[in-house]
Amino acid sequence: MRLIGIIIAGFVLDLLLGDPDWIPHPIVLIGKMISALEKLIRGILPKTEEWETIGGVILTLVVTCVSFVVPAFVILLLGHIDTRIALVLEVFWCWQIFAARSLAQAALRVYDQIVIGDLPKSRKFLSWIVGRDTGELNFRQIIKAVVETVAENTSDGIIAPMFYMMIGGVPLGFFYKAANTLDSMVGYKNETYLHFGSCSAHFDDIMNYIPARLTGLAMCLCAPLAGLDGRNAWKIYRRDRHNHASPNSAHPESAVAGALNVQLAGDAYYFGELYKKKTIGDDIRPIEKEDIPRTNRLMYTVSVFLLILMAAVRFGIIYWIMR
Repeated sequence: MRLIGIIIAGFVLDLLLGDPDWIPHPIVLIGKMISALEKLIRGILPKTEEWETIGGVILTLVVTCVSFVVPAFVILLLGHIDTRIALVLEVFWCWQIFAARSLAQAALRVYDQIVIGDLPKSRKFLSWIVGRDTGELNFRQIIKAVVETVAENTSDGIIAPMFYMMIGGVPLGFFYKAANTLDSMVGYKNETYLHFGSCSAHFDDIMNYIPARLTGLAMCLCAPLAGLDGRNAWKIYRRDRHNHASPNSAHPESAVAGALNVQLAGDAYYFGELYKKKTIGDDIRPIEKEDIPRTNRLMYTVSVFLLILMAAVRFGIIYWIMR
């Protein structure tokens, strides 16, 4: 029950406060560690495809293990000094691991610029939350990109860390966040990271395998609760959940596309290069700016639903073991 309480408290704090800029964020430290280790490893190992792959494996192992061991050690140490201090720190870190409010705020920042018709600022704020090129996008393409990002990050930023924290507490939550941060920094299929980042990219795929599917299924179930089309969400989820180069991204995206009755995905530019992508969903109606707050609403609904479900499952397992 203690861990369940910590996760619920951290989740509520995230909903209320988000990520204040003035509080140092541990994910930033993980990012700095990745950058420093990448530079060190690349400087030591030979610049061949084989050694770049090995270097990427070393980077993934070191970053994820350090991200698990350090918080676990600190929590254990403080627990021996004063369990109340350890409890407060766990709640605080759990709050920082979640990203529901910051995700919604980032989406609404773009939405607000779309509402007033400011295309340059819409592109600018979108570029802060997506990896694709945004300089030539029109309003409809921007809206689609925001919806896709909220859909995918419902899994990556909320449900996946929730899932791993329910299993192994804050240390396993940081372990996941390290894997996810590695993928976002080095998991590209370009000349620089094709080999060096391959381990990080595959490891992130493995870590997100279950959470992405939980998120997609929950979105289908929760769509009616959020005032959206649950029946079509299930239809498109079953049909299009594999329409993505990533083994995971299309699961939440297909559920959202169906719930909104719009078409997502399709071709996009990354670093000036066009990537051909399958579409997700049916073009039943044109996507519109109000689909951004609708997707946020579904994100919040799914997050609360799965928090309750995961807490109930953990409680049930503990109760069964303790009988």
